[in-house]
Amino acid sequence: MKIIVHIATQTLELLDNSGAVLRRYSISTGKNGVGEESGSYCTPRGKHIIRAKIGGEQPENSVFVRRRPTGEIYTPALGAAHPGRDWILTRILWLSGKELGYNRLGNCDTMRRYVYIHGTPDETELGVPGSRGCVRMRNADLLELFELVVSGVEVEVIA
Repeated sequence: MKIIVHIATQTLELLDNSGAVLRRYSISTGKNGVGEESGSYCTPRGKHIIRAKIGGEQPENSVFVRRRPTGEIYTPALGAAHPGRDWILTRILWLSGKELGYNRLGNCDTMRRYVYIHGTPDETELGVPGSRGCVRMRNADLLELFELVVSGVEVEVIA
């Protein structure tokens, strides 16, 4: 299996080993565009792997901070009470770059930048860039993807 994130179309595809598309999801990537530098809040390009799957035992809409569940369950009322908060919900697929000097190690390390594929509130617009560098997905879509992939699956981000 392999995941391809298409920046231009704001879609994520899950492919089988023959390259056939198994699933296609609408996503949202970095509002600041693409880029690998730490602190840029851009979505890093290139080849990555899923380094870790986090939150498998948590209920849908669980809120995560620093990869830990807070015990909160997201609701629109909670969102309204905390405007501007970058909501990381439901599950986390933590990415790690594979290309030395491009998205791995140094000032461009995807994993040290804490770039994830993660859930987002249902009212968040997808199909347009809007994240702080992560790949946002609908919670129901992320739950499905989370069950279909394992740690180590390749993720390629294409501009």
